[in-house]
Amino acid sequence: MLMTDLIIIGCGPGGYTTAAYAARHGLTVTIFEKGELGGTCLNVGCIPTKIYSHAAEILYECFEIREYEPFYDSPDQGASMHGLMRWKNDILPKLRKGLATLLSVPGITLVNGEAVLKDAHTVTCEGKDYEAHHIIIATGAHPLNLPIPLAGTAIKDTTGILDLDDMPDTLTVVGAGVVGMEMASAFAISDVNVTVIEYLKECLPSMDQDLAKRLRKSLERRGVTFHMQSAVTAVVNNTVVFEEKGETKTVDSDLILMATGRGPNVEGIGLDTVGIDYDRHGIKTDDNLMTSVPDIYAIGDVNGRQMLAHAAEMQGRQVVDHLLGIKRHYRPDLVPSAVFTYPELAAVGPTEQQLKAEGRKYKVYKSSFRSNGRAVLMCTTEGLVKLIADDNDRLIACHVLGNHAADIVQEATALIQMGATVEDLRTIVHIHPTVNEVLRDAVE
Repeated sequence: MLMTDLIIIGCGPGGYTTAAYAARHGLTVTIFEKGELGGTCLNVGCIPTKIYSHAAEILYECFEIREYEPFYDSPDQGASMHGLMRWKNDILPKLRKGLATLLSVPGITLVNGEAVLKDAHTVTCEGKDYEAHHIIIATGAHPLNLPIPLAGTAIKDTTGILDLDDMPDTLTVVGAGVVGMEMASAFAISDVNVTVIEYLKECLPSMDQDLAKRLRKSLERRGVTFHMQSAVTAVVNNTVVFEEKGETKTVDSDLILMATGRGPNVEGIGLDTVGIDYDRHGIKTDDNLMTSVPDIYAIGDVNGRQMLAHAAEMQGRQVVDHLLGIKRHYRPDLVPSAVFTYPELAAVGPTEQQLKAEGRKYKVYKSSFRSNGRAVLMCTTEGLVKLIADDNDRLIACHVLGNHAADIVQEATALIQMGATVEDLRTIVHIHPTVNEVLRDAVE
């Protein structure tokens, strides 16, 4: 039996980018995928959810998709679900084909099937054993449900919501995390009457709470109803039952989205067989992403560290560099994130709430989108930038609510990682007119 350098279980963003990176560095790789190439992100996560999130924007900005009309029923009506599904079903196979091409290069063997760990250097797939010097587990995560009575065909998880035949008139979203807020925003744009029920005091608890509140208020102005600090106790048929301030309430909807988080895919892959330590939060790993069993690593959602596609990619590179003895300084504390609502919300680095809790000194620089020329001409003036510097005026965080927030935060991430100061940012010339000028305006 031929032994390869590396086996990867799972072909999501962490898996396929790691395979390509390892092959470019001369390693032989065997990668296994039991489902569609691309994993959660491409098939039922990042990519298809953005088809919903960006439907209105795409209609007016992308001339190329006009062949998919009726993407909308008319310019002043909501999105056509049939048009959205046709667009999604056309785009996703093209992306999968691109991944197949990526994984067809010399040094990579793609195996379509379910791989199960046999020992520290062997996996079994459809009765055949495969050996490698090292193994990376990149099996991703799955939608979670609340431990409450759930019954009825109106209930959808974050996967099922992406395969609708018709646009509902009413939608109740249980959970105001990233997916819940993105779907609430997207369906509200499509003239759906949306209700959001959240257990916590504010939406998006990991984000800057001032900006999260502003985003919630923005959605409320667009007609979304929020019930905060409310505990859902049952979902039966088309009715959600919840407790709010000691009072039992109900809301009826055509569709109910359970956006209540994701759990790591740790079952059925042989973790117990080889003695890998894990719990409900994911596989436990050290600073090099190695599990409790030497030569076996875990990256991406399955280790529960940062459930982001680009975090999985970074972790995969980190593992390969570790195996090859390449010294690079990765910054898991500087992984940017974005919520693709309208307006967008994006962030990198600690929030003010975190800094206060740690007793750290900091200074906040702010800028409004209302004075930005590009935002004005695009009629997207709702927005705010919050740049945070330490007591030496070195940039440590950036939080943005507004159009192109993710792009703005990406620039800020580079500046922070390079150790830039407020004065450094003042000297950077920005193209005019661009939304990114708000970064410089914040420190002027």
